[in-house]
Amino acid sequence: MLTKIDNTIKYGKQHGGFGIQILYPGLIRPELNDTGFSTIGRIDQARVTPGTLIPMHPHKDDEILTYLRRGKVSHKDSEGHADILSNQRLMMMNAGSRFYHEEKVLEEGEVLEGLQIFIRPESENLKPQVQFYQLSKIYSINQWRKIAGKGNDYPLQIRSNTWLMDMQLQKGEEILLPELSMENISFLLYVFNGEIQVNGTMLLNTGESVLIENENPAFTAIETADLVLFITQTNAKHFDGGMYSGNLH
Repeated sequence: MLTKIDNTIKYGKQHGGFGIQILYPGLIRPELNDTGFSTIGRIDQARVTPGTLIPMHPHKDDEILTYLRRGKVSHKDSEGHADILSNQRLMMMNAGSRFYHEEKVLEEGEVLEGLQIFIRPESENLKPQVQFYQLSKIYSINQWRKIAGKGNDYPLQIRSNTWLMDMQLQKGEEILLPELSMENISFLLYVFNGEIQVNGTMLLNTGESVLIENENPAFTAIETADLVLFITQTNAKHFDGGMYSGNLH
């Protein structure tokens, strides 16, 4: 089954130079009574002007991926890390029992554009930790690239049965889902920007996504598109009480 998630389901927030569009993917399935979908709690698409400071603030029981496509941000946190994040420098904050961080978009950079992704952990009160990863190149052209997940073949570790990949699909090219040997998995394909067609009929534009269950559709780029693929094991144990990834119902 293919379920389109368009931009009308999102919540928009703007405060000064900080703007986000928030997706709670579970809202597409109200019968589940869950704002998230399995381990996928929340996806924020952010646009933040240079010089904007997001002051020190807490997180609890969230696995948080900072995935930038433009701009640079200075990061500091309660675990003692300080780093500069960019479209080649990604960060996973495994917030666990309690964690604080602040972010400042660098004055000399572009407007920041990226995703802040909130994944549900297996259980609550895990040990806080922070991971960084340097991509060898900004884009993975027409090929799925492993970004974060459970298992040693993923550079950033998520503490639940969740996996993230990305790709830039060039105009006119076609791709299928990656071949995986796991059972009870569903996919959510998120279009960060661009335009794609799913199975020759469904159109997805910037910010839209599709929930994929028990199908292997073909994706064709109408315009060059940056894609983020979420994979979740729908029967996996997870904690749905996280500060941001948790169920709001």
